[in-house]
Amino acid sequence: MIKKLLGIQPKLTEDGAYSPSPFSLKLATSAITDYEEIIFNNRNKESSKRILMLCTEEANVPMTNGKYFSSGNHPVETLVPMLHMQNAGFEFDIYTPNGKPVKFEMWAMPQKDKNVKAIYDKYRAQFDNPKNLADLACNNFNSHYDYVAIYIPGGHGALLGLPGDKNVGNLIKWAFEKNIFHLSICHGPAALLAAKPSNDNEPFIYRGYKLAAFPDKVDRQTPLIGYMPGQLTWFFGEELEKSGMTIVNTKADKTCFADRKLITGASPKAANNFGKLCAAQLLGNTNHDEN
Repeated sequence: MIKKLLGIQPKLTEDGAYSPSPFSLKLATSAITDYEEIIFNNRNKESSKRILMLCTEEANVPMTNGKYFSSGNHPVETLVPMLHMQNAGFEFDIYTPNGKPVKFEMWAMPQKDKNVKAIYDKYRAQFDNPKNLADLACNNFNSHYDYVAIYIPGGHGALLGLPGDKNVGNLIKWAFEKNIFHLSICHGPAALLAAKPSNDNEPFIYRGYKLAAFPDKVDRQTPLIGYMPGQLTWFFGEELEKSGMTIVNTKADKTCFADRKLITGASPKAANNFGKLCAAQLLGNTNHDEN
């Protein structure tokens, strides 16, 4: 009752999971984003050069107390970077592990941001009916498109399915071997764990790399304000560091980081800068004009 009066009681959803409390939503979400349109002088003009975007098809994240957090992909982390990469001339093919619809944290949708809503509407049909990664894996990731990057957005839903999926792991290793970009933000880098070797004698392909990601310590604090209804059952940052990676940020801030072809961002606050960095790197330079 006290938590409810203070506005820090998570809200029960129709499927029995919990969305963030009113208090935490005021702290963590906004009706508009800090997206700024960028004009890139040398936009990609080759329609075959596209971005393979891998989203989660699962939503309810288990807590240690038996409750579930209503999650999915975070709309700001997903859509704001897409806007920048679209401005750079790239289109997206959207996949989920088994071709099921993309799940979104719709409670975080910036309802008054016309740019974000426009690109969501543009790709709505793909979000509702994505391509099946399992089918692409059966074809050894061969496609008539020339993918220049794989993009894995964040949201706690990225902790579900992706880190333990064999096809996800093979996709990540395929992209690494092809020397194409891997773009990921917030909890999205948890998917890198799918590429861990099955035995200790094989090296992890991202051992020695640095990245920006959502800090475990912040995840441990979020139940205090009712953002999640309990504690996570595992923490992906710990697992990445055990695998030989280094997380460069300690706060859920605007940190972005590029280490060779791995480009990462720390949180929803980083989405705008992350998108600009990804677009510039994909175009091979940082030459752009702000509009």
